Amino acid sequence: MSESVAFIGLGVMGYPMAGHLLRKGNQVTVYNRNGARAAAWAKEHGGKTAPTPAEAVKGAKIVLSCVGNDDDLRSVVYGPNGALAGMAKGAILVDHTTASADVAREIEAKAKAAGLGFLDAPVSGGQAGAQNGQLTVMVGGDEATYAAAEKTIWSYAKMVKLMGPCGAGQLTKMVNQICIAGLLQGVAEGFNLAVASGLDPAKVLEVISKGAAQSWQMDNRAMTMVQGKFDFGFAVDWMRKDLGICLAEAKRQKVALPVTALVDQFYGEVQAMGGERWDTSSLIARLADRRPKGRNG
Repeated sequence: MSESVAFIGLGVMGYPMAGHLLRKGNQVTVYNRNGARAAAWAKEHGGKTAPTPAEAVKGAKIVLSCVGNDDDLRSVVYGPNGALAGMAKGAILVDHTTASADVAREIEAKAKAAGLGFLDAPVSGGQAGAQNGQLTVMVGGDEATYAAAEKTIWSYAKMVKLMGPCGAGQLTKMVNQICIAGLLQGVAEGFNLAVASGLDPAKVLEVISKGAAQSWQMDNRAMTMVQGKFDFGFAVDWMRKDLGICLAEAKRQKVALPVTALVDQFYGEVQAMGGERWDTSSLIARLADRRPKGRNG
């Protein structure tokens, strides 16, 4: 059965996610700060556009958002032109932004006061996962709200799970990013040593990826690392934003993240090399001269 939904934020993740919603038979209205991108999406997919978040969400039972950070999220949710102002009572806002647990709880409180539902639902899987409809979605919120929105979220996901009350989705995403940071640094150091030692990195990958060292990052990023190819995936600027959220939360919780803090510094060095938009696997660039050629560096 067709459902009226709205999608706010058409970046590298939101653009294909909104497309999947339309292909699942939903009536989709989109809003993007850059109106030209929204127009391009509508031309490609056939959905509708709106000039403000408040206009986009009119009549929508489920509203989904995916923007850059806490401040971006507040800018599209609050105010007379924000999503909360335009949503009908009983509608649900599902936020896919990787943001802080604090802003999730803040928005939930305001949504509940307005008779609306809210879920914090950050995603993992990167641009490829969004394009292929294979994202992992970690959700925070109450069970009834989750039950009402779950089917819609599955439109672009391979895994959707309620992790706990509001904020639990963002906290789970922090764990995800912490693990990725350590894995990528390990793969970068290991394969840098392999090349320096004269080993064939393809053979190394073939062997060790069948053992305990195997990971998605190794399978998908080891060879592109050694080739200096970083023009895809998740940008360093965004990873540093995410790790900043992780480190701030850890400080509040009085939890040590020594490896994460160190890798965050390494990403700062990559940024200083001009790698702000390189893929997160570019950690290897600071270990050896593997600056990408052409448009990346």
